[in-house]
Amino acid sequence: MHVTPITGSIGAHVTGVNLREPISPELKADLRAALDQYLVLAIPDQHLEAHHQMDFCRVFGIPIVNPYAPGQDPQPELTHIIKEANDRAGVFGGGWHTDLSFLETPPSGSILCALEVPPFGGDTLFSNQQAAWDALSAPLRELLIERKIAHVGKPYGIKWAPPLEEQSMRGASRRNDPDADRERLHPAVLTHPVTKRRSLYLNPTYALRLEDMSETDSRPILDALFQHTTLPEFCCRLRWSRGMVTIWDNFSTQHYAVNDYFGYRREMRRVSFSGYSIQQYTS
Repeated sequence: MHVTPITGSIGAHVTGVNLREPISPELKADLRAALDQYLVLAIPDQHLEAHHQMDFCRVFGIPIVNPYAPGQDPQPELTHIIKEANDRAGVFGGGWHTDLSFLETPPSGSILCALEVPPFGGDTLFSNQQAAWDALSAPLRELLIERKIAHVGKPYGIKWAPPLEEQSMRGASRRNDPDADRERLHPAVLTHPVTKRRSLYLNPTYALRLEDMSETDSRPILDALFQHTTLPEFCCRLRWSRGMVTIWDNFSTQHYAVNDYFGYRREMRRVSFSGYSIQQYTS
């Protein structure tokens, strides 16, 4: 296995592995260690079938079903993210976010396989929230270190639902769920259970307000944090190729699917997993 960093802050390309074959205990340990270090791993030329992707997922945790975008039986854990060539709506995963942070038990990571990609465009941006914490000012650290943030599933609820014409994957995702509007509190700062590095756990798609503060009073603080957490110094931009597999740590990163490929079809297959729990990141 060969690991080549993508930037000085986040992400690595992994070569010399074949994920279509059984994964040995040694390779499992190497992959886990690389993810802990680089937070995003991009592995080209794998061309995984669904069962291969599920086997790879089990290296890191238990595959889970996305309640707002479940896959088809018999593998509801696998969500097909499809944007047709003539679809002018927003892209699934557009906007900085961490997957499903508004759930009571958010997934610790996700794996995305590229089945069909445009000839250009359709990249994914990732941001290192450990680096964002390291560079945060002392007053903001003090404000956040023992505080929680309320998360809500804005795109999937009623109160903040986007206009119909802006909704991605219409008909393939669950919408207008009042439970998605319910606030769930998660720590603003997490600690990686292995590396012990702290990271910010917030994102502009789902974070609503700081604990014990109103939305209005929270807004200028959160806006400043959102701008800080996605500075270019913390980011990498991943260009997809057909057959590529990418895995990322949801508790230490944010990501953003770029919507710049109208006229071309893009199909990805995603599974998220519960590996390290959010409780392990706070213990």
